[in-house]
Amino acid sequence: MKKAQIKKSVSALAMAAVIAVSLFGYGCGTKSTSAGVSGDFTGTAKGMGGDVTVTLTLEDGKITDCTAEGKDETPGIGTLALEQLPAQIAETGSIAVDGVSTATITSDAIKEAAAAALTAAGLNADDYKIEVKADETKAEDSTVDADVVIVGAGGAGMTAAITAAGEGKSVVILESQPMVGGNSVRATGGMNAGKTVYQDENEFGESAGVEKTLKAAAEKYADNETITALAKTVSEQWAAYQANPTGYFDSVELMELDTMIGGKGINDPALVETLCANSADAIDWLDEHGITLHNVSSFGGASVKRIHRPVNDEGKVVSVGSYMIPLLEENCKKAGVQILLNTTANEILTDANGAAVGVKATGSTGETVTVNAKAVVLTTGGFGANLDMVVKYKPELKGFMTTNAAGIQGQGIEMAEAIGAATVDMDQIQIHPTVEANTAALITEGLRGDGAVLINAEGKRFIDEVGTRDVVSAAEIAQTGSYSWLVVDQAMVDNSSVIQGYIKKGYTVTGATYEELAKAMGVDEAALAETMNNWNGYVEAKNDPDFGRTSFANPLNTAPYYAIKVTAGVHHTMGGLKINPNTEVLNENGEVIPGLFAAGEVTGGVHGANRLGGNAVADFTVFGRIAGAAASDYAA
Repeated sequence: MKKAQIKKSVSALAMAAVIAVSLFGYGCGTKSTSAGVSGDFTGTAKGMGGDVTVTLTLEDGKITDCTAEGKDETPGIGTLALEQLPAQIAETGSIAVDGVSTATITSDAIKEAAAAALTAAGLNADDYKIEVKADETKAEDSTVDADVVIVGAGGAGMTAAITAAGEGKSVVILESQPMVGGNSVRATGGMNAGKTVYQDENEFGESAGVEKTLKAAAEKYADNETITALAKTVSEQWAAYQANPTGYFDSVELMELDTMIGGKGINDPALVETLCANSADAIDWLDEHGITLHNVSSFGGASVKRIHRPVNDEGKVVSVGSYMIPLLEENCKKAGVQILLNTTANEILTDANGAAVGVKATGSTGETVTVNAKAVVLTTGGFGANLDMVVKYKPELKGFMTTNAAGIQGQGIEMAEAIGAATVDMDQIQIHPTVEANTAALITEGLRGDGAVLINAEGKRFIDEVGTRDVVSAAEIAQTGSYSWLVVDQAMVDNSSVIQGYIKKGYTVTGATYEELAKAMGVDEAALAETMNNWNGYVEAKNDPDFGRTSFANPLNTAPYYAIKVTAGVHHTMGGLKINPNTEVLNENGEVIPGLFAAGEVTGGVHGANRLGGNAVADFTVFGRIAGAAASDYAA
């Protein structure tokens, strides 16, 4: 069964779950004063990205149809609510239907806009807030047969599925949530890839970054054989480039060196080599599937400009996750991949020899779904949304907010451990320094790469903003109140639809001058003005005497100015299942568990003690492709 058919059936099940309406029975259950009111009525409410508009069709006071629009809602998240809720409202006649759990703000906006539409019709919206009870009828247990079963419909899962389906294999994906995307859809920055033709379109001005990395390798990691060997190779490449500076300088080895230093040298060198050596080809593979990441910029922890980002029709940078995930889903649909949403895997099935031969899962009504397969691929993500599990491995993170999607609970790790899988680096948990302080929304690291600065409560910079996430986060936590302000100017806003989205969502304060911005931020006006003027001078001189920043873009001198209050939040779990470069899951003895593969954040070893921004998308694309191909070969 193709994915489109699966979605239709899932939608039908969801609709069946809201048919039974308590108190007043089926229909809107309105009071007699609503009788005779007919026509189309519209209401508007504030959503995640902007205005959400709902139009209700009424016949004699009863809701017979509902449509919703919200052009700025997040693709793959808010758009899911826009697709699902109007049908439920029309079906039940109630505006008290359940929202989409992963899109609470958009869901609430739809219901508020529907209430406004009823008010516009001269009706009492409270009369239509009728409790909708779920249909508790349990669906029948079912069994599905496939060549490859994949658990988790995020970036790694769908990449693996497309690859396996391209090899002629039948593929089923199980996804615990009502939507695809996982953490991948929340990725905001881009994808790191070393030595691509798109880097050559940029003028090289990152000599200081390369020298800084080579110096760090010599001074901090002289006892690490992998880092020392990589640094030797990069030094030779750098000398050759300086002698004949053609194109843009980068190499697979420099990307490896950055990744190893970023991970404090505890990464698995073989996995790092696999990640970096296949990154440029992964950009080309995405191109072949209609996913274009050609805009190159700087990102934290990278010596040179290496992160590849999508742009919209106007040439403005957009968030990579909300761009990629719908396109990956579309490619899955074209390839005939079967996606079962609201289906939570809880057990890996094995044969008498301990080989993985399928998965047992629970459907949305509690029914058992069994998938028999020749190969199993785990792409369930990490455990960043399971704060109890986070605290278990890193107690000092108790009380932190998280940027993770609701489904990132660590189930894949636990299922694999139950059949003997080994884990690695489970206590390595990354916090991200730019999480919007009030909503826990992730603010892309790309803004700092493009020139933004971080300002503390005293109106001063306190760190090299494009340092690794662990270093920047630690510095931020040490500031007054453990927060900071991310400052950008109008020139940055004009070039980025991402920043424009943050402004629409109400994340920013603004000022026509540095002093006015300081007043809006609640910091000392003179201190901020001095800081910003000093920073602009550093950019012009390409020298930061305060914190040694080596990545510069443009001065922040185009009014008005904007600031977002940010703090640190649990972002990525570097630890997970132990795999080899072929994505085969290993047991405690280092032996392959036959038929079991894993890719993405569910695995450990790739990122060591700290993941570089932009390496997560590279991780799920590179290893997702490998897992899909390896599972296909095994299932042959």
